[in-house]
Amino acid sequence: MEKENIIRCGWCSASDLYKKYHDEEWGVPVYDDSSLFEFLILETFQAGLSWITILNKRENFRNAFDHFDYKKIANYSEEKIKELLQNTGIIRNKLKVKSAVSNAQAFMEVQKEFGSFSAYIWKFTDGKPIDNNPKTLKDVPATTPLSDAISKDLKKRGFKFVGSTVIYAHMQATGMVNDHIQDCWTRTQ
Repeated sequence: MEKENIIRCGWCSASDLYKKYHDEEWGVPVYDDSSLFEFLILETFQAGLSWITILNKRENFRNAFDHFDYKKIANYSEEKIKELLQNTGIIRNKLKVKSAVSNAQAFMEVQKEFGSFSAYIWKFTDGKPIDNNPKTLKDVPATTPLSDAISKDLKKRGFKFVGSTVIYAHMQATGMVNDHIQDCWTRTQ
């Protein structure tokens, strides 16, 4: 299919990077813990910002955060945190940087309890994506009762910056929900 003459979800038309993300990643089910952690950290940094801002800095985040190795991040020292806060290639929000460390620690606690983070997070959807089949972007919610419940459970487990909107965005990014609009080319693939 010619990728320039196709219908996509309207939110991704701003740049080629956005289109590539939409076409290749957004809404594709992710079951790998390392990838789930990467999306979780990126989503927490996105809180209050646009996703394109994070996407443009994604490689910088990967390099700054040891390719999202949660075992390393869980043990970051104050010195490493100060170093990250000087890195102009990432979002230099002190609370978000510190939350990456505590979220890595909480992530590993969930792994201990459930065997993997994937087993934990996907249990909320019985291991299968939810297809909302929205007709237009107006039909795509920012939160749902399910994202409310997951957010509440994550917060109870010590996660930070995991409000319902962040969690719903995480669910979309990792394919727990499919919110590609009905006319989007990805629905025919």
